[in-house]
Amino acid sequence: MQIQGYFDLKFEALKDAFAELFDNTQERGGALCVQIEGETVIDIWAGVADKDGQQAWHSDTIANLFSCTKTFTAVTALQLVAEGKLQLDAPVARYWPEFAAAGKEHITLRHLLSHQAGLPALREMLPAEALYDWSAMTSALAAEQPWWPLGHGHGYAPITYGWLVGELIRRVDGRGPGESIVARISQPLGLDFHVGLADSEFDRVATITRGKGNMGDAAAQRLLKVMMTEPNALTTRAFANPPSIMTSTNKPEWRRMQQPAANGHGNARSLAGFYSGLLDGSLLESEMLAELTREHAVGEDKTLLTSTRFGLGCMLDQPAVANATYGMGASAFGHPGAGGSIGFADPQSGVAFGFVVNNLGPFVLMDPRAQKLAAVLAECLA
Repeated sequence: MQIQGYFDLKFEALKDAFAELFDNTQERGGALCVQIEGETVIDIWAGVADKDGQQAWHSDTIANLFSCTKTFTAVTALQLVAEGKLQLDAPVARYWPEFAAAGKEHITLRHLLSHQAGLPALREMLPAEALYDWSAMTSALAAEQPWWPLGHGHGYAPITYGWLVGELIRRVDGRGPGESIVARISQPLGLDFHVGLADSEFDRVATITRGKGNMGDAAAQRLLKVMMTEPNALTTRAFANPPSIMTSTNKPEWRRMQQPAANGHGNARSLAGFYSGLLDGSLLESEMLAELTREHAVGEDKTLLTSTRFGLGCMLDQPAVANATYGMGASAFGHPGAGGSIGFADPQSGVAFGFVVNNLGPFVLMDPRAQKLAAVLAECLA
């Protein structure tokens, strides 16, 4: 496989490990970027971007980064907290009065950002087209009763997070949440990252495909079993209500909407650049960064049915949990996206890491491809 791009010779082993991913005939395309103390040490890409294998992955290819988007959204919300427009511990209903319905009057932004609010899913099935109707989704969530009482654990909100946090951003910042994210993060840092993609950018978006035959790890199999056998379970509803969530990735209407839980589009360079911007103080003052990266919730996740550990809109490292460690330092923080893409930072080594793929793996938290690359990076730094 021909690898394009730049790498510092000290990181040749990492370039080789990236190339080895393509020994798997199902692998399609991807990119890897690592910055250390703000300096790019590797920025490479390879493979194909389209379904038919005709279009090469280019320097400017972007892909749907799924839940990698969540940390961008959290940082935007924390910037608004720093400006006094939001408060972490004020009731959400202060900014969104309808949200107080069904016993939610004490839920705060902090609860939303750390997946403790009890709103990872909607019980009543919605039509497929509701996915693209912002007011329908936010109204449904404002009326929803939490799935568990405050203080009784946490459950990852794979997609509702985008409407919940996004609606607060929209109300206090006066523009769509994707526009806020781009204006506050992408533009100041010069990142090729979008939440709500212009049609003019569609020709450089990688088509997302799914691998065949790999059943994933035990956590993935547990999740799949529930979704196949328990249609009304919290987990099933979280990923499949509206039913279009799982099937919309390559559709124009998905790319266009501003869904800041799951439809950010960018490249490995934009992920690494974002985490460099967090490490160097460009995006948040140290007090807010400490809130972002402080443990808020840890243990068995009511949605993902595996152990998760959250800060505010980011996943924290669990060094002793095989599917939940970034494989660098114990203070690493970031966010994986469905199927393999990931962005994270390791403050101890000054590393900002971005990895993007368009062949989805079946794993719930960390994809072994990303973990392998992080492990090789750690060896290069040793």
